[in-house]
Amino acid sequence: MKKSITIPLILQSILTPEEVQSVTKGADYEEKARKFTVTHLLQYWCVAALEQWDSYRSGVDHAARSGLPMVHYSCFSTKAAEVPFAIFKELLHRVIHKCSRETRRKLTFPKELLLIDSTTITVGKTRLPWAPYHGERAGIKLHVALRAQNGQPLQVVETLGSKHDGPMSETLAQPDYIVVMDRAYGKLERL
Repeated sequence: MKKSITIPLILQSILTPEEVQSVTKGADYEEKARKFTVTHLLQYWCVAALEQWDSYRSGVDHAARSGLPMVHYSCFSTKAAEVPFAIFKELLHRVIHKCSRETRRKLTFPKELLLIDSTTITVGKTRLPWAPYHGERAGIKLHVALRAQNGQPLQVVETLGSKHDGPMSETLAQPDYIVVMDRAYGKLERL
């Protein structure tokens, strides 16, 4: 899949550039660049995740093969640092909302399985100064409620990396689903 351009095309059909622009305006972020916008950054990150790019510098070499516009790696890294996290969080929620629309007719199980788990993403302390983790590291924890039937996330909540999983089960558990989670989330009184 090194020469796949389907991800940017699929992404553009789900999130139009106009919709991305409305989210950036809603987050009070002023787009200054003309050649490398938030939409381009989102496309770069999606292709980078798919192809597992090593760094911003190597990503510039991969971009041309992936059908993305050519930019200098410093432009890529500067844009990634200046765009607020809240914009990409809102875009993720919009993608989840759009992809979760489906008609439901249950014939066998009255409820579908909902899988709940989390992962911690750590970076250097200077990248996320508001999220201290351990020593010189900072981190956030993504708690994901995933629908087992179709593999789509139902809900994604981010917290500080040092926050315990337990209290998040109240936020992620849904009464319309059979919940499957590890024991870190479990407390019978809470559920």
